[in-house]
Amino acid sequence: MDDPSHTLDTLGSLKIRQDRHGYRFSIDAPLLAGLVGLGKNDRVVDLGAGCGIVALCLARRHPQCRFWAVEIQPELAAHAGYNVQANAMADRIDVLCQDMRTLTLSVLGGPVDWVVANPPYHAALSGRVNPQPQRALARHEILVTLADIAAAASRLLRLGGHLALIYPAPRLAEMITCLAGCGLAPKRLRPIYSAAGTQARLVWLVARKGGQTGLVIQPPLVIYRRPGVYSAEVNRLLNV
Repeated sequence: MDDPSHTLDTLGSLKIRQDRHGYRFSIDAPLLAGLVGLGKNDRVVDLGAGCGIVALCLARRHPQCRFWAVEIQPELAAHAGYNVQANAMADRIDVLCQDMRTLTLSVLGGPVDWVVANPPYHAALSGRVNPQPQRALARHEILVTLADIAAAASRLLRLGGHLALIYPAPRLAEMITCLAGCGLAPKRLRPIYSAAGTQARLVWLVARKGGQTGLVIQPPLVIYRRPGVYSAEVNRLLNV
């Protein structure tokens, strides 16, 4: 019998279970994964993994890499565990129901090459907080802040390792300052536009632990080529 509390969805070849009325991933998460280029045998931590969508997308594209999906909310971590099993990736993705602020290198067997994160976009007291707890925690900095993510990434990465995240464009200056304060030098930046001719809504950024100054601003990513129709590049990034 179907469970009315959740849905079974697909993204390309991936099968994804999510809460019907709780937090559900948006296009930002697979875009984050699609823009990251991993090396052979890289070790990757996904902070604030939700239902595991970023780790799943990366694992589908990079079958020789090793992943840890870290999620503090037990219900979301349970979905991530189910999704890892449903997509036959249990040998490559470990789901950790844990606070990223207490995650140690011993759990991971040493430093990692990449940390990826799709963090809450809104400060704790800004705007309307969703009354649904999962959505509130995923969208507002209630349990975890950008500073927490930067500190965790700096602690878990090897020297020369990378952090990749997607964040609101209006908070770009705050993000760069926060990352730099944790020894993470911004190296690549790509603005993301909903449509051509609009203001950038989001930015995708890669920072390097112990990196030198020097930021490359890449060509923009436009999500929709016309209302309701994804651009060719976005369709390619979503093809997992």
